[in-house]
Amino acid sequence: MAFPEEGQGPVLVPGRDCGSCSLCCILPDIAEFDKPANQPCRHCLPGGGCDAYDVRPSTCREFYCLWRTDPTLGDDWEPRLSRMMLYAQGPQLTVLVEPEAGAIWLEAPYLGWLEARARAVKPEGGYVVVYSAESLVVFK
Repeated sequence: MAFPEEGQGPVLVPGRDCGSCSLCCILPDIAEFDKPANQPCRHCLPGGGCDAYDVRPSTCREFYCLWRTDPTLGDDWEPRLSRMMLYAQGPQLTVLVEPEAGAIWLEAPYLGWLEARARAVKPEGGYVVVYSAESLVVFK
């Protein structure tokens, strides 16, 4: 991930946009809206977008999935294709998998990449956590 200068947002990968993807409005819990995980936010519009875009909370305003900010992620990680949303918090990587996608994260190329990422961030105290339906898997 490219880190911005103080007070600026993340550096986005040119050519990557959200398009019709709304996984960030569906998969995570969003406390400001009392939105549980794996439920669409009440502001999420069919086909992508937000009906509260101009007044959305900072949690939403400042968030970009890792595919939008990490140029090392290949096209196979595009959320509409992978059916996963990734985000980093320091050396920790969180992967949220669409419940209907089942165990897609166990398939190639995803599993190998997640295992390699866990090995790479381990010296920094990092790990990879995958939330898939009702299961939780941690790679350390």
